[in-house]
Amino acid sequence: MKNLLLIFLLTSITTSSFTQQKLRPGFDSKEYLDLLSLAFYSSSIPDSADRTKLPENYKLQYRSPEVGLLNRWSLYLRPDNVATIDVRGTVNQTASWLANFYAAMIPATGSLQLNDSTTFNFQLSADPKAMVHVGWTLSLGHLAPEIVKWMNELYKTKQTKEFILFGHSQGAAINFLLRSYLHYEMLKGNLPKDLVIKTYCSAAPKPGNLYYAYDYENITRNNWGLTVVNTADWVPETPFSIQTVHDINPGNPIVNAKAALKNQKFFIRLAGKSVYNKLDRSTRKAQRQFEKYLGKKLYNLAIKKTLPQYKEPAYVDGNNYMRAGTPIILMPDEAYYQKFPTNEKKPFTHHLFAPYSMLAKRL
Repeated sequence: MKNLLLIFLLTSITTSSFTQQKLRPGFDSKEYLDLLSLAFYSSSIPDSADRTKLPENYKLQYRSPEVGLLNRWSLYLRPDNVATIDVRGTVNQTASWLANFYAAMIPATGSLQLNDSTTFNFQLSADPKAMVHVGWTLSLGHLAPEIVKWMNELYKTKQTKEFILFGHSQGAAINFLLRSYLHYEMLKGNLPKDLVIKTYCSAAPKPGNLYYAYDYENITRNNWGLTVVNTADWVPETPFSIQTVHDINPGNPIVNAKAALKNQKFFIRLAGKSVYNKLDRSTRKAQRQFEKYLGKKLYNLAIKKTLPQYKEPAYVDGNNYMRAGTPIILMPDEAYYQKFPTNEKKPFTHHLFAPYSMLAKRL
């Protein structure tokens, strides 16, 4: 009888801890600083002694092998049974940098042939106009299946249904796409529909075009998808954005300008078409150049040598990269610049642990 009572009590406690939600939306500076420490823990970058301290409440459960373009993720568990998935950022090796520079765009729904036996099918938006960065989608393809497996296992064993996704720099860029991927996996029934997911993207580059950003912000609405930006950091300003008339919703007078000119007098029509064509051609030419060099040529020169079984996908004509998520702005002041002066010989001065940590502590 006593044994049955004990089993009942343990089951009740487990069920209660599983169903009682701990995560809350919105920016939490302590939570962010702990996550930032996880991302930089044991890093070889000597920018702060604080980053070498693993937060006490986060216990490492699993660290993946390096896959794809030297991508890796780690799983931590807190005492309150909230799990953290930390996606690693760029490391100082060529393959890792290739993930960033392989910046042509592909549709946000499609598939990538990772190798002769593995196809990564993905949906990252409900909008057919949404486009994403091919290099970070390739990285996601090597990480996501194992992450989904772990999330299902943690849910099945009633360890947790609450997850924080975190990434800094390249890790944040992949993290955007991971959050989108998990959302649509939940809708398809490949993950439980009652998962609670909070996302921090720190020092993040731009992951996709405007329509991808709209979809991401809808998925993470009400402050569940936070993007932390130091305004002195140049990395969140990349990749380059090029907007053409084809990137604008139908009905815009700019898109329909050529049709409107047909109703004008001859010389006005002639001059107007000349100006319009020059402006339109310049942006379209720039977009094609970016697609050529950061897509096709980079694939031929480096990507297929690093991943010989990976099949080059069809790129889309787009380069209208946009920032995504609810912005958390870290604004430097005079005291900040005294400690972290801009130095062209040290391009990542404003991008690392110490500057983000200093500014986040003020919030």
